[in-house]
Amino acid sequence: MLKLSKVTKRFGSLVAVNDLSFNVEKGQIFGIAGPNGAGKSTVYNLITGFYNFEGSISFDGKEISGMKPYQISKLGISRTFQIPQTFPSLTVEQSIEVGNRFGNKDRHDIKRIEKIIDFVQLQDERKELTGTLNLLGKKKLMIGAALATNPKILMLDEPMAGSNAHEIKALMELIKNINEELGVTIILIEHFMKVLTELTEVLLIIETGTEICCGDPAEVTSNPKVIECYLGGDHD
Repeated sequence: MLKLSKVTKRFGSLVAVNDLSFNVEKGQIFGIAGPNGAGKSTVYNLITGFYNFEGSISFDGKEISGMKPYQISKLGISRTFQIPQTFPSLTVEQSIEVGNRFGNKDRHDIKRIEKIIDFVQLQDERKELTGTLNLLGKKKLMIGAALATNPKILMLDEPMAGSNAHEIKALMELIKNINEELGVTIILIEHFMKVLTELTEVLLIIETGTEICCGDPAEVTSNPKVIECYLGGDHD
């Protein structure tokens, strides 16, 4: 469904992503992890058209390298960001509608807007300004607005960051439901290994933009190279 082939991104002399290749299959929850500065968010920015790069990225058999972010979004790839991004002057309902209009060629689907609000469990907050939402509410809204664009792939960038145990449990359940009930393929960047091992089918570990290991999450997290990547060469 999504294929990266020998993708490299340089910022001057810094190689942020180095000859990276991987495939995401339809229906998967595909995880990406690595230390801070490993290039994870840069990979997201390359997939969604924020930067030019060397190599190739294709989606549903179509080359998307060089396309603009809005063009890639309209093809069916949507994303969230590490820091929740909302429109503080809009209500929850209006924010979901913005995503829906963008994903439907400037037309809005009232039934889908209602479905998304219910799905992310923001019925009680639908008329509230987004700036008044708590952290969990803003994360649900950001995911809901992305879902409203009718994506085939939803890319989540550290959705658990800053969340407590209750919020993490709620977000994990939401992600699982998006994948199973809505049939949306998910790519998930996350630091919490427990979240990744419970949710993902395939886990990719990168360091300095290079693949360290990729495969079954249980096997990946027990790989000595992965342990060294996180703990350093002097770990016991």
